Amino acid sequence: MKRVKIDLEFIFRASPAIIYTFVTTPACLVRWYCDEVDITNDIYSFYWSGSSEIAYLIDDIEEERVRLKWEEAEDQNEYLEFRMYKSDITNETILEVTDFCDAGDEQETKDVWTNLILELKKECGG
Repeated sequence: MKRVKIDLEFIFRASPAIIYTFVTTPACLVRWYCDEVDITNDIYSFYWSGSSEIAYLIDDIEEERVRLKWEEAEDQNEYLEFRMYKSDITNETILEVTDFCDAGDEQETKDVWTNLILELKKECGG
């Protein structure tokens, strides 16, 4: 099945530093993204309702970008990326999420991310 890249953009009042903390630390990830996470060196083990996935940290620029590569990804070019920065015009923080999904599942994947980001906004103060 063909895989499709999804790019999403969300506006936050929280600073890039706060968002960075929420996408890189176990105590914060479990508040919005997964049921449990274990981070050892650059290996993230995520757990959701009885299933688990392993991702490798392949890029980390503090308060700017985090890129993970899923162990089970068939396409070696797939990744999950969180990029955060301040808008020069509005002074709001922009969080860009890049993910991949099967062709035809784009709307479902966007809906999942929209719900996850709503939780993240609640947890980090918006």
